[in-house]
Amino acid sequence: MPHSDLCYLSAMELVAAYRTKELSPVDVTTAVLDRIERLNPELNAFCTVMADEALDAARRAETAMMQGDATGPLHGVPVSIKDNLYVKGWRTTFGSKLLENNVTTEDAPMTERLRRAGAILLGRTNSPEFGWKGVTDNRVFGTTRNPWNLDLTPGGSSGGASAAVASGLGPIGLGTDGGGSVRIPASFCGLYGHKPSFGRIPNYPATTVDTLRHTGPLTRTVADAALMLNVLAGPDDRDSNSLPTLDIDYLSELQRGIKGVRIAYSPDLGYAQVEPEVAQICAAAVRRFTEAGAIVNQIELDWDDPYDCWNVFFYGGIAASLSGKLEKQGHLLDPGLRKVAEQGIHLTAVDFVNAQMARNAFWHKVRLVYEEYDLLITPALSVPPFPVGQNDADPLPGQEPRELQWTGFSYPFNLTGQPAASVPCGWTQSNLPVGLQLIGRRFDDATVLRAARALEQIQPWADCRPYDN
Repeated sequence: MPHSDLCYLSAMELVAAYRTKELSPVDVTTAVLDRIERLNPELNAFCTVMADEALDAARRAETAMMQGDATGPLHGVPVSIKDNLYVKGWRTTFGSKLLENNVTTEDAPMTERLRRAGAILLGRTNSPEFGWKGVTDNRVFGTTRNPWNLDLTPGGSSGGASAAVASGLGPIGLGTDGGGSVRIPASFCGLYGHKPSFGRIPNYPATTVDTLRHTGPLTRTVADAALMLNVLAGPDDRDSNSLPTLDIDYLSELQRGIKGVRIAYSPDLGYAQVEPEVAQICAAAVRRFTEAGAIVNQIELDWDDPYDCWNVFFYGGIAASLSGKLEKQGHLLDPGLRKVAEQGIHLTAVDFVNAQMARNAFWHKVRLVYEEYDLLITPALSVPPFPVGQNDADPLPGQEPRELQWTGFSYPFNLTGQPAASVPCGWTQSNLPVGLQLIGRRFDDATVLRAARALEQIQPWADCRPYDN
């Protein structure tokens, strides 16, 4: 099999081929590492490549496979991990000069679970400093680029993970999402990005933005994301917000389909403006859910943009973590990050309580949708990918410039903690990916996955590749 085809196999395909001994974990890992060596200099998706450790793990996986030893659900599957999640014995820099030489001494819970499942850890993927913005660049490792057009951003903050998976540098990337940081890069890179229910995958070590933070996979297929939830979901005592184990096999759930599922489509949530081509592609994709037996209605919402509320929790939280460093080390920070941190340190306890009340009020508006519908669908983002070097997209006609205005569909659902995903729904005339966001009821990851799988079957995307060599 040509290396390019080998590198674009899904995790599910790799696991099946290993079981029949049609493929070797060593050959697959070697092919992916060779591809990283060739493509990463221009993409800058990986900030750390764990080549020797990955090959050692692949050899052990192959030996176990040949001896018929028990293997895990990700046995021999290459996986990347964002540079804000702990991997024992390796640097975790958070993209910051403050932590440029920070070697972590323990695995995060999800890293432990990946190892137990037999995954091959390829390395760490790039992220903006402390995940503070929706694009990916930092002063330690530089700029990550979109494989569909190297002049454009892959989004962020899990932009390294999305650029890697879209380019065939491993079938799965693990990211985090505090305001869209899995869904934004999934939309910009033509991937499936799943933000699980809050607490479904445990967070540890704790951060100052933990009330918003979700950990989730970026994959080229929905089945691979379901496989990852099977591996990663479940409680961990290090995270008091982690959810109990459910008796759900997310892979089996995909077979249930969505016949009779009630879907509400909001093209704007009542406040968002969308670039016309993106709006057209999303609307056309939503109509196709009826082909799978779903009941689809477009609805009008009167919601106000909850950005100011989310901003208190996210940038206020970041400010809390950096407040003691601003005076002496502030010059080392991304200038934009320093600015929002300096603004955030002036927030008061009253500001946080008021934001919590606004968060509660917003949830009560959102929950009313689910009294009638099983799923809410929106565009994932307001715009297609934009040039590297910009922190934000240019305003659309008539818009007043504002940070993260183009992500107005994503951060609301970090406030509510619902499961949400970006699913590829088409490409622009310029051959740039467009994502559709699926938002489930609280704790109902299964319906989000089922609906994404239904669209994947109707209009497949996995064979759309930015690189074919």
